[in-house]
Amino acid sequence: MKKILLIVTVGMFGIFNTNAQERSRGDIEATPYVQYSSSFFNGDNIDLYDPRTSVSLGVKGDYFFNDRWSLRSGINYDSMGTKASDFNSEVALDYIHIPLNANWHFGSTRKWNLNFGLTPGFLIKAEQDGTDIKEFVESFQLGISYGIGYKLEISDNFSLLFDLQAIVGVTNLDKEDVSTNLNAGSGLGIGGVFSF
Repeated sequence: MKKILLIVTVGMFGIFNTNAQERSRGDIEATPYVQYSSSFFNGDNIDLYDPRTSVSLGVKGDYFFNDRWSLRSGINYDSMGTKASDFNSEVALDYIHIPLNANWHFGSTRKWNLNFGLTPGFLIKAEQDGTDIKEFVESFQLGISYGIGYKLEISDNFSLLFDLQAIVGVTNLDKEDVSTNLNAGSGLGIGGVFSF
């Protein structure tokens, strides 16, 4: 029994550590991903709103400066908004986001990453209970984005990324400035990391 346990332990250690990927200046990773998200409004009357859940997807890319730092960008389709449970109403705001994040890779094998930066967003659809409200919502939003992730290496050129990402809007959504409402949200995602 001890021999079997030892063989399994050594085998698992080998699977998770023999593929330690060293990155250097100029290396690129592309990560298509899907994410389960929860979003809400910050600002005036926030006690009236409940979180809204949705699915987000996109492609992230990392350009490495060395084995610890990369620039992460990409293109994301994010469905944000909120629910107002007292009024049985839902606001759905769909954005194309382009994150510009510094990404710090840490741990002895650089499998962990912590990213942070700014994310401009462009409104592509705005509805409240199926009615178009795009004329009342600003077409651009700026957010502070941040997240943490872990890469499970499968081979020299492919890994799985598990990460938690968040965004906090810093620009008001309302064109009329009747009230202050800012988007905020977070999501748990999985992606396939392709290294070049």
